[in-house]
Amino acid sequence: MKNSRRKFLTSICMLAAASAFPIQSFGFDKSKKLKIVLVGTGVRGTSFWGKRLVDEYSDILEFVGLSDVNSGRLNYAKEYIGVTCPLFTNFDEMLKKTKPDLVIVTTVDATHHEFIIKGLEFGCDVLTEKPLTTDETKAQRILDAERKSGKNLIVGFNYRWSPYNTKIKELLMNNTIGDITSVDFHWYLNTYHGASYFRRWHGLKDKGGSLWVHKATHHFDLLNWWLDADPSEVFAYGNLEHYGSNGPFKGANCRTCEHKGNCEYYFDITQNQRMMDLYVANENHDGYIRDNCLFRDEIDIYDKMSAQIKYANDVTVNYSLTTYSPFEGWRIAFNGTKGRIEASLDIPYNINTNVDQAEMHAKEMEQNALEEAMTENIIVHKLWNDFDTVTVPTEKGGHGGGDKRLHDKIFKTPEIEDPYARSAGIRDGIMSILIGIGARNSIETGNPVKIADLTDLVPLAKRIKSTN
Repeated sequence: MKNSRRKFLTSICMLAAASAFPIQSFGFDKSKKLKIVLVGTGVRGTSFWGKRLVDEYSDILEFVGLSDVNSGRLNYAKEYIGVTCPLFTNFDEMLKKTKPDLVIVTTVDATHHEFIIKGLEFGCDVLTEKPLTTDETKAQRILDAERKSGKNLIVGFNYRWSPYNTKIKELLMNNTIGDITSVDFHWYLNTYHGASYFRRWHGLKDKGGSLWVHKATHHFDLLNWWLDADPSEVFAYGNLEHYGSNGPFKGANCRTCEHKGNCEYYFDITQNQRMMDLYVANENHDGYIRDNCLFRDEIDIYDKMSAQIKYANDVTVNYSLTTYSPFEGWRIAFNGTKGRIEASLDIPYNINTNVDQAEMHAKEMEQNALEEAMTENIIVHKLWNDFDTVTVPTEKGGHGGGDKRLHDKIFKTPEIEDPYARSAGIRDGIMSILIGIGARNSIETGNPVKIADLTDLVPLAKRIKSTN
């Protein structure tokens, strides 16, 4: 049996949206490749959603258009990705001329909704990078647009697909420690990776929604998936105490700063040829500075964050995010009626690694790189018993191996049932950002925020597998 590219795309979107409909085994006509357009040609767009798709899946898909407001980055992206498709600074024009099957959105977070909604209204399925969007109003608009369009939205949550995170899910699914009652979850960004957000547009709430949304959406999605429940309420604290106007000195950017010899956070972008070609060479088109000063006064996001989250199934979560830690990594502990599971990744004194802290994020972002075999442990405590150690083979590159597994599921094996339900759709995307949006609103008002008050989605004690 051969499916048309439309039936193929419908199938993968149904699966990736965690649809309740069964997926049948099928083949598809490879002479009719999936027509894809990409809007947003930054690092993530050109690499993971650009070059890697061309390198790995060019037998089943083709790029028919690239779009960006920066014409210089567009020209760079075309060469870097390795495509011959036309370029557009006008997204609407690209849709009309190319008539794609799938729109991939990798723009500034605050503009995701614009391209998602236009793509759905044009009759395309849409795949967006996380976060889905940056506030509750835009989230509701996306939700309404998908319902009206009858099309599908995929959210690229790659962290679910790493072997380590999947093993945690397996242990919880198997009721290893009984019913979960509470969780402690702490994420540490080091002074290389954490600082990078404050150099970029992510340092402004109106661009990235704060790290509660841009970064923590990964963490909240993991929680929702691990606990198999929706969040119902959040109360949070946060402040800007390290970066922004708190810095000892300021400069226009790192390249020209007179304090570079004294600043511990000095970032020499000239040592990274890809960033020089992608960003510095094209600053004149839109004024975006990639090596901006961490201590500029316009920064208004939080660098210290903690929250208490209550779930619809009565699980409570204590969460924190640190943006200037000496090391990069995370810890989580699940408390259950029959015991406790403790897990952590990249805590330097728990593992032997040749990757230093300056290279951690770059290594995580690498695609298709060969690397040494590694293992990490998960500790399982049972009440009144000694603990057991579960050893898990792990990877560092491609977000812990999640990137390639996510791609393969979408483009190679959409018909194969996933026992861990790792694919993510619009409800997953919205529930993950609503925790961060609620946390941000809680800090601003000083009050707890009900998740049900943010959109028309009702939090459920048992997550449903549907597209709305």
